[in-house]
Amino acid sequence: MPFAGADLGGTKLAAAVFADDGELLHRESIPLAGRQGAAVGSLIAERLGYMIASHNCESAGVCVPGLYRAARGTVWAPNIPGWDDYPLLDELRSALGPEKRVTIDSDRAAYILGETWRGAARGVRDAIFLAVGTGIGAGILTGGKVLRGHGDVAGAIGWLALGRPFAPRYVHHGCFEDQASGPGLVRVALDLMASEPSYSGELLAKAAGDLDAGDIFSAHDRGDAIALKVIANAIELWGMAAANLVSLFNPEMIIFGGGVFGPATKFLDRISAEARRWAQPIAIDQVRFAASELGSDAGLFGAGRLAMTSGGET
Repeated sequence: MPFAGADLGGTKLAAAVFADDGELLHRESIPLAGRQGAAVGSLIAERLGYMIASHNCESAGVCVPGLYRAARGTVWAPNIPGWDDYPLLDELRSALGPEKRVTIDSDRAAYILGETWRGAARGVRDAIFLAVGTGIGAGILTGGKVLRGHGDVAGAIGWLALGRPFAPRYVHHGCFEDQASGPGLVRVALDLMASEPSYSGELLAKAAGDLDAGDIFSAHDRGDAIALKVIANAIELWGMAAANLVSLFNPEMIIFGGGVFGPATKFLDRISAEARRWAQPIAIDQVRFAASELGSDAGLFGAGRLAMTSGGET
């Protein structure tokens, strides 16, 4: 019997119907177009209701860009105004009916479920998805089950402490995310340009506010001095973070995804070499590093898997 899945992002809702072998039977993408609060919840309920009715789905999975508080059935999603403690589970149960099973989880949990179901880590039961984009998070699968932690916050690795001294701006997004997320690359570039007044490279033209991570990767490929330093710093931090994950969880695979991987995928060999310097030596010999095979669809496939398994088991 088919399953419905929905992946909520900061700007759009992706939804799909899956066969039990992972075949996509139907998919759609709807811009949020300024929707906030209850309007976003209504959109999810309306699209899932349509797919369940039109394909006779028995259950639905939803992943959200933030924290799902399973004990209360509520969502904290900082990119969705009005979703500080939004009662999404009750809304979907009311809209879809009590006979339809609804499972909700964080996007990072969905990423690793998608990759172990239909992506780079098919069949693997101990794996981590390291998502690097606007923020940084990790979906951690151990023994075939998603690790969520006491308050469903496990995997918020943007707050990994990877350097000293502490900087006040780490309060807002964490040390690791401050330097090695997409916006973090820009922050490091701006810091370096401010400290090197003799710099006259191509990033100066966009330094006033238009600079983004894509500009830095492009400048790196052309040998720009600041861009080379920014990416070298990020590779070191990505490698250190991966080493910490390897030493803590002894995974079989770490999958790198998100918008930055992407263009950073070509640095996986350098990231692996850096991780090897820091990680527990037996564990690092047992792990494989790989790029996401599902790309921007990892969350959508993960939502489908949530619908199938009712709670994040492979």
